[in-house]
Amino acid sequence: MAVVLQAKDAIEWAYRGEGAVNLILAYCGKSPDFVGKILRIQKVPRNGSESENGPSALTMHEFLLWGEHEGLISAPTREIAEHLYVQQVMCPLLGSKHVDAGIRVLVSREFLEAVENKVLCQRPSLRVDAAKVNPLCDSVLLVADHSIFPHVSGIIKDDFCVSVEIKPKCGFLPISEFIAPENAVKRSITRFQMHQALKLHQGKISQISKYDPLDLFSGSKDRVQNAMKSLLLTPQNNFRVFLNGSLIFGGLGGGADSTTCMVDRAFDHALKHVIRAEDGMRTKYFLELVTESVFKSGLLNRLLEVQKLDIIDIEGAIHLYYDIVSQPCMVCREKGENERNASPHSIPRDQSLKIVRDYLTSATAKDLSMMISFNSRENGNLESSHSTVYLESTNQFFDYKVNNFS
Repeated sequence: MAVVLQAKDAIEWAYRGEGAVNLILAYCGKSPDFVGKILRIQKVPRNGSESENGPSALTMHEFLLWGEHEGLISAPTREIAEHLYVQQVMCPLLGSKHVDAGIRVLVSREFLEAVENKVLCQRPSLRVDAAKVNPLCDSVLLVADHSIFPHVSGIIKDDFCVSVEIKPKCGFLPISEFIAPENAVKRSITRFQMHQALKLHQGKISQISKYDPLDLFSGSKDRVQNAMKSLLLTPQNNFRVFLNGSLIFGGLGGGADSTTCMVDRAFDHALKHVIRAEDGMRTKYFLELVTESVFKSGLLNRLLEVQKLDIIDIEGAIHLYYDIVSQPCMVCREKGENERNASPHSIPRDQSLKIVRDYLTSATAKDLSMMISFNSRENGNLESSHSTVYLESTNQFFDYKVNNFS
């Protein structure tokens, strides 16, 4: 896209939320090029220097790891390299239907500074303290706003669209032979649950979530439904719901620890535009709708396959990484072991490269978000360009679409 966003354009972009890495803005103007789109703008640590925050190409170690992806290693900036990584690595694995790689849009420094000032008061304080918009980026990522259903013409439909954003986390327990005895807890407790205990200890959350990623990835409809209920009770930053693109449940990026009765009633009331049911029952039926769609789409199965590319855990992969970058293994040194006697170091280089790349790809899949969007249909028999799901509890048909994004 040839356009370059300037400071005057910042007024047309509204704060939607953020994660640890990106700020999300939704378009609220009238330009056909941007209607139904969102921007993903890179953030950097607030205490970092500008030289550290600036755009840079891959490091020498990354060149060694990703050398077979010619386009990726020849990218002029890190932002473009990350975009190509999604196109060349993640899209083939998860399917282009479910991954929106987006396009890069040029921006001026003045635009980024204007955005930073515009959204400052809307951002959660913890996020503000931790990071800011990267002022040295020369481009940002433009992707479709999957919380809405646009017409082919690009004009947004007037009827109601409800979307749920879920961060599934890692859906399996590692079984690697390289896991040290002192870390054996990893074999029985999920990484998400361990992080919950750590966050509680650090004061970042006030209560531990009952959500278990193993339920969501179990293949059991009852367990998936239980996972949805747990996410609803303690959404933190892992479960958010939008109505026509506006947040109606969950936090903006700082996290919402738990759901109060008042919030639950307000959410149930907001769903009246989509779920045809009496007061107090809409939330229950909405979770049934999400569960049914998760099953029907099959995306969680593909996501789990990619996550399971991690076959030897970080405790095995780190040894191979040191071999690839031709450095002494610090892990073996700390343990007082001879590298030659450590089994990971006997793996051939080409196999080591694949294992480490797969580990990194798996790490990406473990941190993806999933967006499921629904649009009610008056007649379930009419043809649709989208997938269709039937909610038996309310006798309603819905168009739905499922997407992953990082």
